[in-house]
Formats: sequence, structure tokens, C-alpha cells
Amino acid sequence: MNKLKPGHTVLACFTGYITQAIIVNFAPLLFLTFHENYHISLSLIGAMITVNFGIQLLIDLLASKFADKIGYRKLIVTAHILSGVGLILLAILPELMPFAAAGLFIATAVYAVGGGLIEVLVSPIVESCPYKNKKSMMSLLHSFYSWGQVGVVALSTLFFGVAGVEKWQILAFIWAVIPLANAVYFLFVPLYKLNGGAESMGIRGLVKTGSFWLFVLLMICAGSCEQAISQWASAFTEAGLGVSKTIGDLLGPCMFAIMMGISRVLFSKTGEKLKIQNALLVGAAGCIAGYCLCVFSPIAWLGLVGCGIIGFFVGVMWPGVFSYASSRLPAGGTAMFALLALAGDLGCSLGPSVVGSMADLFGGDLQIGIAFGLAFPLIMFFVLLFSRKALGLTSSSLPIEDQNNTVSDGEKSVMNEDVKKEEKISDE
Repeated sequence: MNKLKPGHTVLACFTGYITQAIIVNFAPLLFLTFHENYHISLSLIGAMITVNFGIQLLIDLLASKFADKIGYRKLIVTAHILSGVGLILLAILPELMPFAAAGLFIATAVYAVGGGLIEVLVSPIVESCPYKNKKSMMSLLHSFYSWGQVGVVALSTLFFGVAGVEKWQILAFIWAVIPLANAVYFLFVPLYKLNGGAESMGIRGLVKTGSFWLFVLLMICAGSCEQAISQWASAFTEAGLGVSKTIGDLLGPCMFAIMMGISRVLFSKTGEKLKIQNALLVGAAGCIAGYCLCVFSPIAWLGLVGCGIIGFFVGVMWPGVFSYASSRLPAGGTAMFALLALAGDLGCSLGPSVVGSMADLFGGDLQIGIAFGLAFPLIMFFVLLFSRKALGLTSSSLPIEDQNNTVSDGEKSVMNEDVKKEEKISDE
């Protein structure tokens, strides 16, 4: 009999998000090394980012259709194996293949499939666990991506300083141990039925629900608010403060991730006492203030403070929208989580693109580019402010909850069945 408890399941999911942080943030630290060692153009190397996120977007879409049929356990184990194998291939394929770039792209594609599956699956797995504090647990889950990002950047920088960047293949093998070990862990942790095993709305039911499209818009804004600053924080810091790239990485992306992680941990401690819509409104307002500080501050250090403010307030957005949608559409099932992840990833691509394009249009001025990124928290703020009824319980298509934010019948079913006997999700 399996003696592992829901806490082990949640721990495995936390490690899953650390894996996601590794496969998103490790390779970019080596872009200049790839350029110098393999004589690959920077534009081609930059295309690795497009391949990574593009494949993850595709997996988000496909997972909404096949995840429930194949089974969560098979998919989440496969996701971690692919992530680990992809990191190993990143170390060996460029040396084995006639064209190093081909090896890099193959490795990126392999771990991107794993990353896309992880992103789709870990949130509903945690949501299905028999805990009352769903919002808090979801926020704590997403904080582990932030801590993973900090760890990847800081520990990799330390490794390169001690062993030399030319030993990066060894580090790739070391990072690969985490997803491969977690794949084994996921073979044994208990998995639970999402929504107490009730029938899911499915994609057709979701797309016919007006409030679902508002949640999609909120997720696009959440992803854009986060990555529009995260992806440009290093360059913004370097240009504004005149520091080296290493210092820029530590002051920019690392500080942003730390503030985002702190925010998510704090929300996990206090989230159950807050109405999620109000928390998201505060988050959007705080992001607006941070963006304004980045754009209008005449002092470079205040612009850096603005990046930290954005990191803190953006922290509630992604997990908050997930929890909000789950509470309002408890029958959304895996399809809802997959489509919302797809919307979030679209935002992650859109935000940095808008900032970069507008900066180029105005002579490379990042402050002007970030000024255009201000549109995303503004849109989110006004959607939340003026869509209270649509995001509440007035639509007949929104099942199960009352106006007082009570626990849904689906959640009650999960909790009650856990008290009697742990009911595990089908592995088929």
C-alpha cells in the first residue's frame, strides 16, 4: 500500500516547476558561449528561445485534448524524462553532429516538450490535492519557478566562476539529475481526481462560456506583465547603471525573480484571507506603479527599484488567475488549465516582443519600449474592475459556487473522499 501522502505529491510538483525553471533559464546563460565555440550566429541562437516557447505553446494546445485520455502519471513522468534527456543532449549533440546548431535545436525541442507538459500538468495536479487552501497552495507552487530561476542563474554563475564556463557540459548533466530523479518520484506519489472525478466541461463548453475568455485575456496580460520586464531586466540594468553583464544579470533578472518568489510565498500565507479578485486588482495596480517608475524615473537606481516592484506585484497574477478560474469554473478540468497556460505563454511571447519592437522604433530606448509594456497591467486592471459580474456568478454557465466564495461541490467531493479513503486518479 502506498504510504505517500498529498504532501509528497505537492513536493513533486514543486520540483517540477524547478525543472521548468532549469530548461527555460539554463541555455540562455550559454548563448555567448555557443556563439564563440560553435560559430553560430546570435540570431540563430536566439531562435532557440522561439523553438522552446513555440513547442511549449503547441504542447499546451495538444494537452488540452489528450491529457485526460492518456493519464496524468504517464504524462508527468514522460515530461520529466524528456526534460532530463534534453539537457543531456544539449551537452553532447553539438559535439557529435556535423552542424552544432542542429544539435542545439534538437536538444531544445526535446526538453521543450517536457517543459510544456510540466506546465500544463502540475497546476491541475496540485489543484486536485485534498487541501482547503487551494489559492495558497497554487501561489506557493508557482513561487518555486521563481526560486528555481534564481537558483539556476546564481548557481550556474558560481559554477562558471569556479570551474570555468568551458565545463558547462558537466553542469548540464548535473541539472539533468533533478528532472530524472523527479520522474522516479512521480511514479510513486498519489494522484487525485480533479474536481472529485466529475465530468469536465471540455473545450467546447469552455469556449462557449463568456467568463472563460475574460480569464484568457487576464492570463495573456499576466504573462506579458511578467516577461516584458523579466526578459529585458538585464539589458535595462546594464544600460541604465552602466554595469557588466554579470552584475546586470544578478541585479536585474535575479532581483526580479526573488521579489516575485517572495510575493508568491507571502500570498500563500495570506491568500485564503483575501478575495482573489481584489488581490489581482492590487497586483495590477502595483505593476502599473512599477512600470511608471521604470519609465519616468530620472534616476537609474529608481528604475531598478521599479523592476523589483513589478516582480513583487506580478507574482500574484499567474497563480491568482489560475485559482480564480478554477473557483469560478470548477468543471473546467484539464482543458481549462491547458488553454490558460497557452494564453499565459502567448503573453510571455507578446510582452517582450512589444517592448523590444517599440524600443527599436525609438532608437533603442528601452524606457520607451517599457512604456508601451505598461498597456498590459492597465488592461488587466480595467478588465478586473469592470467585469465583476462576468467574472462572478451571474452567468448560468458558471456552476457550483455561491456569492460568498464558498468551496465548490467538486472541491468538497475531493476533501470528503480523502477523509474516507485516498482516491487516486487513473494511471491509464
